[in-house]
Amino acid sequence: MENKVGLGKVLLVDDDPDILDIIAYNLRKEGFEVALAENGKQGIDKAKIFKPDLVLLDVMMPEMDGIEACEELRKMPEVSQTVIAFLTARGEDYSQIAGFDAGADDYIAKPIKPKVLVSRVKALLRRATKPNEKVSENIEVAGIVMDKEQYLVFKDDRELSLPKKEFELLALLLSKPGKVFTRDVIMSTVWGHDVVVGDRTIDVHIRKLREKIGDELIKTIKGVGYKFIEPEN
Repeated sequence: MENKVGLGKVLLVDDDPDILDIIAYNLRKEGFEVALAENGKQGIDKAKIFKPDLVLLDVMMPEMDGIEACEELRKMPEVSQTVIAFLTARGEDYSQIAGFDAGADDYIAKPIKPKVLVSRVKALLRRATKPNEKVSENIEVAGIVMDKEQYLVFKDDRELSLPKKEFELLALLLSKPGKVFTRDVIMSTVWGHDVVVGDRTIDVHIRKLREKIGDELIKTIKGVGYKFIEPEN
């Protein structure tokens, strides 16, 4: 078998050994380096050492479920730039929203064909490593200072903790204050055409940003999208 190397490191966290074996086999066959964990706590321990480029998390697991594990992973500097996606049979809206609230980048429903899953993994990693020309310069506006090289954001001199997609979404809005960014533009710029996510994804990330920087700075344009508002002096 041809050995394709260098595609990235993937951590699989699932309490079903059969699913772990099938996914790991297909990812390794494509050239990914794969580590396995059977529950959330084990996944966190593995992530500290393995430092994956992407984590695939099940939601329902013993000891620590996927939502809790995702929240903990987002607090760890070792995996601050890691892409996190939920791979689960639970398709209810509340489960997806909880996942995005916890800092996930994507939500993949089971069952899924191995080849399709491999394509999704490649798309997520490709999007994560693709330079974003539209938000390439550092930004300082309305008390917010953004350093994109170091992935740092400060609001009134207070450092904010933003998951990768929240960071990219804020960077897009800050790139042109007052400009209305449509949902399609936001989706293609932040998530890319290769990744399929639901309409609520943007809403969840906007809500989380508002909680951190203030409701008044992001305005909803009904039926169109969102824009960043510079407060009047």
